[in-house]
Formats: sequence, structure tokens, C-alpha cells
Amino acid sequence: MMDPDYDLFMAIVTAGSLSAAGRTLNTSPAMVSKRLLRLENRLGTRLLHRSTRKMALTPQGQRLHADLKAIVVALKEAESRVQGQTDVPSGALRVSAPTSFGRLHLAPHIAAFLRVHPRVDLSLDLSDGFVDLFSGDIDIAIRITADVPPSLTAHRLARSARVLCAAPDYIAAHGTPETIPDLAAHRLLAATGQLPWRLTGPKGTTSWDGISHVRTNSSEVVRELTIGGVGIALRSLWDVNRELADGTLQRVLPDVSGSSDIAIYAVHPPVPTIPPTVAALIGFLRETYGPVPTWEVDAH
Repeated sequence: MMDPDYDLFMAIVTAGSLSAAGRTLNTSPAMVSKRLLRLENRLGTRLLHRSTRKMALTPQGQRLHADLKAIVVALKEAESRVQGQTDVPSGALRVSAPTSFGRLHLAPHIAAFLRVHPRVDLSLDLSDGFVDLFSGDIDIAIRITADVPPSLTAHRLARSARVLCAAPDYIAAHGTPETIPDLAAHRLLAATGQLPWRLTGPKGTTSWDGISHVRTNSSEVVRELTIGGVGIALRSLWDVNRELADGTLQRVLPDVSGSSDIAIYAVHPPVPTIPPTVAALIGFLRETYGPVPTWEVDAH
């Protein structure tokens, strides 16, 4: 329904390579490359960085892909309206989320979501790595951050309060810090890139740096080390609420917390109209988490 070269470009992005797109379209890789070059020449810009090993969208390619994807959605919605179909969410919905959060606070609610929206074909990818939302492989992603890129549309789902905590065994062996500077005498635990900590207390906000007692790139490993009594960590309440409630972990410096500007968002590339499946998931998660998420209630 669009320019055939645009359809080809979308197929390349979805397939992940020119050769894979050729197999999907039953076209030779040489012809795929020729038509892509024709499109780039017509638009006067490079759309893809390509080599023998990998392919990546240029900024211009990202914008074109997002615009074309929005056009495809609009065309499908137009067809549905002409055919008298309702806006009942249906079809593929590809979701990405951080591993721990997805396991603890997304996966347990999937059954309820699908009961409400049985025509949705859901795919859930849990990963702590970077997910390119302009690649066409993901419809919506859960991000826990203080800074959503302006190139994405963000829907705030809940705040993500963080607290300092440690196991009772660690506190018994090493004592309890009374002030933030006392942390200098303690073992800190953080995944790569998570230090320094931005801490807010009675005297305002400060940055506290240090070296993790155990170096790891896994936030889940930090959680297990903390429970095991290795040191003090700054953890999200959604991650350790049960352990705080049952005494497996204890708050350290209870009047100090992590930066309050970190929140949980559902993000997707900008589109003129949010697809019904995406809108349904956003609404469902907002209702499920509520104004005060259960993980904050359980931790007290």
C-alpha cells in the first residue's frame, strides 16, 4: 500500500539484514541492495550503515522508520474503521523489560492482562541490555530511569523509590552507619555503572562514590550478595520489598533515600496514534500499579 521501496526498507529493518529481507521477499540480496541504494539516492541520504557483519540505522533511517511505522498503523486503523471493526486490541504486542522488574512485577500480571485482552498476541523479552526501539522489533519497553530520551514517547507508570539496605548478619558484624560519611568505613555493593550514588537526606542531596566490594555487571547478583550479608546496597523497593518486610534485609540510614527523580516508564517511538495494543498495556499497568505501588506498601 506504500511505495514498494518503502516496503522493502521496512522489511530490511524487521529482518535485520539485507539477505534476510531478500529471503522474506523472495528477492536476491543483490536486488535488495540495489533497491535500497535507489531509495537512498532518491531521498538524498544514507538510511543504513551496513557491513558484512552488521547493519544499523542512521539517524535519518531511524526517523524514516518511525514515520513509516506510524503510517502502517494508521492505514491498518483506517481499514478497520471502513470494515466496521472496533478498536478492540488485537494482534502482535512485543514488549521489552528489565530482567528483574519483568520477572517480579510484569510477568505475574500477564495472565490477567490476557484475560482482559484475549486477542493480543503477546511477546515478552526480558533483558538488561540496550534495546533499540527504532529497530522495529519491539513495540513498547519498560524503562527505569530519570532521563527518557526526547526521541521517545514516555508514559509514567510509577515512581521507583530506592533505599540503602543490608542483611542483619552484615549489620551485626560491621555495625550500622549513623551518617552518610560513615559509609566510607563499610563495604558497598553496586553493579558496574551504578556508583556514585545520589542520596537525599535531611541535609539535602549529595553524591557518594566508592568501589563495590564485589565487582559485577549484574544488578541481580548485587541483590543476592546483599541478602547474603556481603555489604550495603542501594536497592529499589520493587526489588527488595519482601525482604524488608520479612526482615531478611534491614534499612540502613532510614532517613536517606536514592534520588527521587527515577521512575518507571513505558516508552515507545512517537506515533500519531498509539496502537490499541500498546494503549491497552499502558492502561492496564497504570491500573495494576496504582498511585502507590504495592511494593511500597509491602516494604513498611
